[in-house]
Amino acid sequence: MSDEGRRRRRSIFDLFDDLFREFEEELEELEKAFRYGLGPGERAELGKPIIYGFRIEVGPDGVPKVYEFGNVKRGGRGRPRIVVSEELEPLADIYEDEDKVRVILEMPGVDENKVKVEALDERHIVVEGSNHDRKYRKEIEIPTDVDVDAAQAIYKNGVLEIRLPKKKEGKKSKPIKVVKE
Repeated sequence: MSDEGRRRRRSIFDLFDDLFREFEEELEELEKAFRYGLGPGERAELGKPIIYGFRIEVGPDGVPKVYEFGNVKRGGRGRPRIVVSEELEPLADIYEDEDKVRVILEMPGVDENKVKVEALDERHIVVEGSNHDRKYRKEIEIPTDVDVDAAQAIYKNGVLEIRLPKKKEGKKSKPIKVVKE
């Protein structure tokens, strides 16, 4: 066999070397992108988990909404940045019934006496909870005005359910009694 024929044949080890080299280059690119996302001079803390997740829901109007959870937040306007927070944002589901709104959050490992729910106004609530190694915090926008004075929060097995009755819209007009003179 000629020298040219031998050069064309490659061993299986050469193929693995090429594969690992490409894999290493991809990892380097990923690392560069991650560093870029953190911003200049910022570093992720070693030993702290980075948790990010999302859920996409299409409403009755056909507009998709993205709900994010975890401890990774997007930075301000301009260049996208990754901001890793000490607080986790729990996954939250909002269900609107005819007469009430239900908000369900997952906060595993938190004692019920460490859960705090606060209504900022008739459309916004803040939920916080913590245990010895986790902190949860989420600001929730309610899709309609609710009666925060009649709200209930029930916590069981790491799941918090907040029941918020909708504000009753009373009649704006008021009948006036007609009397005979």
